[in-house]
Amino acid sequence: MVEKFTEFQAKRMEIFREVVKREWNGKLLTNDDLEELVAEIKKKYDYNDEDDLFIRDHIRVAMGLNPSQSKSFTYELEDIKNLDHIEKPIVTKIEGRCESCGKELEERDCYNSCKYEAHMYKRSKGPIIVNEKCLNCGSCVSSCSFGAIADKIEFLPITNLLKDEETTVYAAVAPSIVGQFGDDITMGQIRTALKYMGFQDMIEVALFADMLTIKEAFEFDHLVKKEDDFFLTSCCCPVWIRLVENNYPEVFEHMSPSVSPMVLSGRMLKKLYPDSKVVFIGPCIAKKSEAKEPELAGAIDFVLTYSELDEIFKALDINLAELPSDEKDQASFAGRVYARTGGVSFSVKTVVNRIAPRRLVKLRAKKVDGVKECKQILEDLLAAKEREANFVEGMGCDGGCVGGPRTNIDTDKATKIVNEYGEDSLIMTPFDNMNIIKILQELGSDRIEDLMDEGNEVGRLLIREKQ
Repeated sequence: MVEKFTEFQAKRMEIFREVVKREWNGKLLTNDDLEELVAEIKKKYDYNDEDDLFIRDHIRVAMGLNPSQSKSFTYELEDIKNLDHIEKPIVTKIEGRCESCGKELEERDCYNSCKYEAHMYKRSKGPIIVNEKCLNCGSCVSSCSFGAIADKIEFLPITNLLKDEETTVYAAVAPSIVGQFGDDITMGQIRTALKYMGFQDMIEVALFADMLTIKEAFEFDHLVKKEDDFFLTSCCCPVWIRLVENNYPEVFEHMSPSVSPMVLSGRMLKKLYPDSKVVFIGPCIAKKSEAKEPELAGAIDFVLTYSELDEIFKALDINLAELPSDEKDQASFAGRVYARTGGVSFSVKTVVNRIAPRRLVKLRAKKVDGVKECKQILEDLLAAKEREANFVEGMGCDGGCVGGPRTNIDTDKATKIVNEYGEDSLIMTPFDNMNIIKILQELGSDRIEDLMDEGNEVGRLLIREKQ
């Protein structure tokens, strides 16, 4: 298994931290300020003048901009002030670095890191990223020891929103966030920290996973009637969805049309609070790309990862352990365990058993995670070899979201903490979550069945079509 953070990745996060510290404290105002940062990085890491372009491009990527190979800063700071979204591609190549690997390229971790065959390598030029094939899984970013590939970081435009008293910004946090910032750090302390930064509130995306659990349970009950019928989820994993859509169109016909809990959180919050902005915080590079898909764009304004948020807390001198805890119970056990492999299957099954206890064809789940297993189950489904399961859950990362490329802790430890946090919920199933009823009432509905009705405004929020 490739380590989530190579030596350079740690350096890159320090560069990002310095960018954040300067921007937040009003010390990133001119191109001279950026040049001063270049000089400090060169001195700290013993880079030489030949590395100037490389350092400048990593600063640009840390600001959410494309690398440009320009020898000087020009309009970067002006661009950030007017940036209301980060443009694709998310995963980008920093030119001039792969050549240092020379003939040893094929021996490097990065050479075989892309398990989706999304890009190919040339010995002298390094990777060619084919954007329409790239799933933005982050494997190549994490495995490169020399900083030749990087994903854009979206925080600098967010600072403009947080400092604007006229703009309301919500933080929507993925279920896997629990435990990511320390063993004794509570979700309430993370909420307090985000409010300190200027967010209106922190919302558990697991609440919207509860909504989608209900929808997918009804879909399963409607679509799986015979022994040979089958149904695919997980709507929460963009790597899995794009893998199926791009490479297995016949199987994709059996995929749930639901949006991810992330997208639903943005859509619902913007319906409840018009003109608000929503920032998703999670473990995944691919979520940055998902938020920009044409049929989903507009729900989520920006995406941050746990590793990025950890650096932001450090840059702003926020000590979570010293903060009071602002606790809220927003999601059920079922919604919270979406964070790990098998969580979606478990959640949907509990609702299916409740709405259709006398079904002749019982829900038989198959849970797969990681690239190899995801591809194998799809090949089996395509060849009609897999019919033991009628509900197939796929997660692109080993262990599920808790194993994402931008998590801060070990996957096994994170899984244990997620299960414990789920058990701590006072709400055991999605049907017991009165927060769902309150939201529906705010939207002019008092029927939970409206979540399944794609003919009304509420139901359309849950499906993959442009709003």
